[in-house]
Order: sequence, then C-alpha cells, then structure tokens
Amino acid sequence: MSDTVSFGYSQVTPDEKTARVGGVFTSVASSYDLMNDAMSGGMHRLWKDRFVRRVQPRGTDRILDMAGGTGDIAFRLAKSGASVTVADINPAMLEVGVERAAKRGVEGLVWAEANAESLDFADRSFEAYTIAFGIRNVTDIPAALREARRVLARGGRFFCLEFSTTQWPGFSDVYDAYSHRVVPRLGKLLAGDAESYRYLIESIRRFPDMGSFERMIAEAGFVRTRVEPLLGGLVAIHSGWRI
Repeated sequence: MSDTVSFGYSQVTPDEKTARVGGVFTSVASSYDLMNDAMSGGMHRLWKDRFVRRVQPRGTDRILDMAGGTGDIAFRLAKSGASVTVADINPAMLEVGVERAAKRGVEGLVWAEANAESLDFADRSFEAYTIAFGIRNVTDIPAALREARRVLARGGRFFCLEFSTTQWPGFSDVYDAYSHRVVPRLGKLLAGDAESYRYLIESIRRFPDMGSFERMIAEAGFVRTRVEPLLGGLVAIHSGWRI
C-alpha cells in the first residue's frame, strides 16, 4: 500500500484514513438507515434484496457479513436459517444493529467488532462472505479481499454490493449533480452532519470502476468472478469463488 490513500478527494496517511472513516460512521450510525432511504428513495432495500438472492443463503451455511453493523443484510440472510456473524470495525454501528435486532425479535446472530483487513477468524471458517456498501471505506482493500478469501472454506462464495460508475448516457450527469449538491444537504437536515455525507459521496467517486474492481477480486485469488450492474452500473454486485 502507498504512503497515502484517498479519503474522499483528499490524500491522507492510511492510519489517518482509518481514524477519519471511524469518525464518519460513529457520527452517522444513529441516522444511517434513515439517510439510506432518503438518498436512494428507498431503492437500497431493493438492491439489498437482490444481493441476498444472489448469495442464495442455505440453512447449513456459516456466513460472515462484513461491515454489516446495522444488520440490514444479516437480517435478510438469517431468514434462511444460516448461521450469520455480523462484523464491523465500528462499535457504534454494531450497537445500532444489536438494538434493531432486539426490536425485530431477530435472534441467533453473532456480533463481532473486527477489522476487514486483519480478521481474527480462523482459516476456512465460512461458506459465504458478504459486504454491502462497505468495501470502499476500507483503507487497504487488497488486504481485505485476501482476508475474505482466507476465511472462506473451499467452494466458499464472496459477494460484494457497492456503488460504482453508471454507464447510462446522461444519467451519470444527473446523479453526479444530485449526489454532490443534494446529499450533503440531506445529511445536514436529517442527520445534522453534511461533511460525513459529503465524504461518503466522494468515496464513491474515488472507488475503482467495475472492471478494475473485478480484477482486484481476481488478484486476491478468487475465481469465476462476475459483475452484475444495477442502474447501468451505479451499483454493482461483485462475486467470486474460493477454490
């Protein structure tokens, strides 16, 4: 990893990025799901439903849901009867998830504070690894991908849901204007925090395009990699297999 990494449109040291991202998610944890609804018009729910359908969780699966603090993906996965571990580097996000699970009566989830770049789980501990809208906030993405492969059993599946770059003519310009001008204002109005949401939008712009990220997944050792673009690539489901 280089001496500096991107934090939105700024270049900072890796340690500074980790600390700053932690501050962002501590700030937005309590309003995170409300803001997701506001920013996407509720579409993030449909994207997550489709994502979990692609995972095809089974009752015998052990699944690690990384960066899954608020439980949105884990709640969906758990309906299959799978054993789901929810891991997140941010304790504030995990607290929100635990509270939401209690309110919904969702039991049996394991909650763990963990860094995607250096997981404490043993080799080949899981049949599936999921991460939704979290990989772009990781300081060392290649390290996180290698760790994902390490903790997967042979035949294990890797699935990532992340924003990307839409290829629909015209739509990218509309979305760019909306995200840079409107989203920070929504963050200020609904969460009292415009700067954190400005970073989240900037982090989307700095994330690799679909083809580049697919190559990163393959370089981490996954095979049969695949990309499924949604809204022309505004969001993408990436997948790969561990052999």
